Amino acid sequence: MKYYLEKRKNPNLLSIIIPCYNEESALPFLKERIIQLLKILPMKTEIVFVNDGSTDETIFQLVNWSKEDSRIQVVCLSRNFGHQIAVTAGMDYAKGDAVVIMDADLQDPPEVILEMLEKYREGYDVVYGQRLARSGESFFKRTTAWAFYRIMKILVHKDLPLDSGDFRLISRRCLDALNGLRENHRFLRGMNAWIGFPQTPVYYNRDPRIAGETKYPLRKMLKLAMNAAVSFSPLPLRFSLLLGIVVAIIGFAVGVYALFRAFQHFVLEMPIVYNPGWATIVTLICLIGGSILISIGILGEYIARIFEESKGRPLYVVEFVKGGSVSKKK
Repeated sequence: MKYYLEKRKNPNLLSIIIPCYNEESALPFLKERIIQLLKILPMKTEIVFVNDGSTDETIFQLVNWSKEDSRIQVVCLSRNFGHQIAVTAGMDYAKGDAVVIMDADLQDPPEVILEMLEKYREGYDVVYGQRLARSGESFFKRTTAWAFYRIMKILVHKDLPLDSGDFRLISRRCLDALNGLRENHRFLRGMNAWIGFPQTPVYYNRDPRIAGETKYPLRKMLKLAMNAAVSFSPLPLRFSLLLGIVVAIIGFAVGVYALFRAFQHFVLEMPIVYNPGWATIVTLICLIGGSILISIGILGEYIARIFEESKGRPLYVVEFVKGGSVSKKK
């Protein structure tokens, strides 16, 4: 897609949103890198940390940091609402003319933000980090991640970038549009693609996790994939329709075969082994029953999401907010 771009200056205020869930071991390293980054960023910057119901010492480290530096704001959620909701909370509280979303594990190098700002000045509203390599991850993790992005591109949106997570810079007008989308089951990468503002990648090599354990094991990746597929696409429903058609064709073929065998046995009186009805009945029951259960399950996922949306509950609950006000950088 061709975009009309107008060059612009750096944002007057840059907000960096960092969701945290049990990151006590990573925060000292993150603090060191963030302090170095703030020294070289050419604009005022605020860091919005969202504590997503951590059960370790994360919240205490964050609050203490906010007392030391007025650029640090801590939004503490009342429980664990999940990564995508925590990022959404950060976007709601961010005051910057541009916003960067990144994780606390330092797999996405903060220094890449400088390259993102170059693209922002060129006029792009979304600048996403696209991974060239993934260091420190197993073959299984790399393979499942590769498959995940390509399946999501088919199911979610044709413009969904491959091999890119939530690490990205977003302009204020794009952020305002995103904040207007309040569905409960969120897939922010797909929502960014759906909005359609000018977007471009910056390429980088993903580093190993600095400390702690991954917060996105296979179970959570599958859950995110299910949310994305059902929230953005009717393809699963169409799959159940296709499955029904295939099963009907197979059932018809089995029926024809059964009739043919019966014709051979009773009319032609051929000496064949014939057990009347049993194989046909069992085969058809398994095929039809399985397809019905799969279709009902897919339909149930859509109905469950309609039910969740109809409640009208807030996406998250904030327990308290500490720090923030932004100063420095004159």
